[in-house]
Amino acid sequence: MTPKWVSLWFRGAAIYGLIVLLPQYLRAPQPGAEAIAYGFLGTASVFQLAFWIIGGNPARYRALMPVGVLEKLVFGVPVAILYTQGRAPAALLPFALIDLLLGLGFFIAWRATQRT
Repeated sequence: MTPKWVSLWFRGAAIYGLIVLLPQYLRAPQPGAEAIAYGFLGTASVFQLAFWIIGGNPARYRALMPVGVLEKLVFGVPVAILYTQGRAPAALLPFALIDLLLGLGFFIAWRATQRT
């Protein structure tokens, strides 16, 4: 039996992610970085839909949970490192830390969900 919090964690992460990501489509990216910015936003937004699906049936989609952990690490870890080097603005750090916390929750959720 999968604990109820697992579903809530993934669905909450999906909602949070879309709230944070989608408004960035309205901001103008730095000239020359449009493709990278919009590619990141699109890919990250699609992952939020995957988190929503995982939250709907965590036991069935348990195998995707480690991929979710990696999705959170690929933003959180580089931003944290770049911040310590003075190469990322402080405004990004809270979002990186939230992603790392969500990734930790995804890992714990994966461990708490029984294999089917």
